[in-house]
Amino acid sequence: MPRPPAKPMAPVPPRIPLSRERVLTAALVLADEHGLEAVSMRRVGQALNVEAMSLYKHVADKEAILDGIVDLVMDEVDVPDAALPWREAIRRSAISIHRALRRHPWAGLLMESRVNPGPARLRYLDAVVGVLRGAGFGTPTIARAFMALDSHTYGFTMQELALPFEAVGAPELAAMMAGAFEPYPNLQAMAELAMTGAPMLDFEFGLDLLLDGLERLLPAS
Repeated sequence: MPRPPAKPMAPVPPRIPLSRERVLTAALVLADEHGLEAVSMRRVGQALNVEAMSLYKHVADKEAILDGIVDLVMDEVDVPDAALPWREAIRRSAISIHRALRRHPWAGLLMESRVNPGPARLRYLDAVVGVLRGAGFGTPTIARAFMALDSHTYGFTMQELALPFEAVGAPELAAMMAGAFEPYPNLQAMAELAMTGAPMLDFEFGLDLLLDGLERLLPAS
């Protein structure tokens, strides 16, 4: 009997070439899913199904990967728009950074510790200074304002992420702690407020206080 014709073999999908972008994206996913300690040349290579040595053609070392993934996070941030009023531009950008840092809980401390900022970070820094200069602030005020805004953005977010409870559970937690606060009437008043579900964590409240203060330093035209 004649043999049935052989079934054509399914085409092998083309292998996606390795690139710096693929390496950094894989590292970013590792950091998001398993924490920053999971990011190593070996683990990134495993995620891409390649030997770790292959990565060195695209990134110099692990430090270059860390610099790169920080810049990927900064690339998600809204750069202050010089076409907007200065306060609105800075406010939008700060809120955008806060949201990006919440999406990537490992990024805040890492971002502040890097000595080789990437193009996305430099673009953001230059735009912040440019918007404030365009509004009429002097360079010394801009330097201090920039540090104050950065401290609020990063500090608030890190404290928020470190809390041992979710904000949605704060009323129940406050009710549990109310008894312990009886000897401390001021703390008890705060606990009673939290029991009502009133917002206790409010990034934009602190941001607006800073912007109010900064606005008072704007030189008279």
